[in-house]
Amino acid sequence: MKITLTGSTGNITKPLAEILLAKGHEVKVISSNADRAEEIKALGANPLIGSVSDTGFLTNAFAGADAIYTMVPPNFAAPKFREYIKGIGENYAAAIKASGVKKVVNLSSVGADLPDGTGPIAGLHDVENTFAELNGVAVKHLRAGYFYINFLANIDMVKHANILGSNFGADANLVLVHPQNIAEVAAEALESDFTGKTVQYVASDDDSTPADVAKAIGNAVGKPELPWVEFSDKDAFNGMVGAGLPEEIAKNYVEMGDAIRSNKLFVDYYKNRPVLGNIKLKDFAIDFAEAYHS
Repeated sequence: MKITLTGSTGNITKPLAEILLAKGHEVKVISSNADRAEEIKALGANPLIGSVSDTGFLTNAFAGADAIYTMVPPNFAAPKFREYIKGIGENYAAAIKASGVKKVVNLSSVGADLPDGTGPIAGLHDVENTFAELNGVAVKHLRAGYFYINFLANIDMVKHANILGSNFGADANLVLVHPQNIAEVAAEALESDFTGKTVQYVASDDDSTPADVAKAIGNAVGKPELPWVEFSDKDAFNGMVGAGLPEEIAKNYVEMGDAIRSNKLFVDYYKNRPVLGNIKLKDFAIDFAEAYHS
């Protein structure tokens, strides 16, 4: 197959490209960074350097593909985060129409069934709705859980404050996922003959709580008493801004944390639980420890 991937050499796209190339597919990888071209070539894929904000570039990049994988790259400089995400989805949709692509696997998120109150995930809800209007195009949305690797942003908190926490409690439900497991599901989806507009949830661990996360990470880094601390929304916002996040992004992440705290984010997931990936919390804790001690 001829398959075009967005996402450069990111945490999902790189292993996804490796899986597809190992199976003999012809893979093109879109990146906005020309410095990534050699890394993409080293994988055995063809680099396509350009911006996902450029519909003409995307149309040419998608042309001739049997299937494409779409994801919205993060842009922490966006003045309105939801509008940015929605806008990239609209660019993709326009390019899909113009290029004639008939099969799309799109990275979405748990909670994308909800129209608002979920921070950046609300933008992915908009993308799903935009793709729903693509006539004659098969689309599978991969609604992924909360990335394990998000916790790597808390290394300094663990090191210097001896806590782990966010604006949701220690006993909240969490649906966790490893990017490698998303890549595996995405590869299988790209090779499959699905039709219509469908949703597939992707998770690696869905019965751990934030307290479990703190315990696993604490044991891995030599701090077995590491507690999970629930912050107020105000303290969570101020902490993120103090750590360098723009206020717009911090506001969105606080809203997502509130959706976890209220337990609304994962309601639809638990009605449609998938087969779980093989990378568990204990496995990620080892990776966390390696990054912590590096």
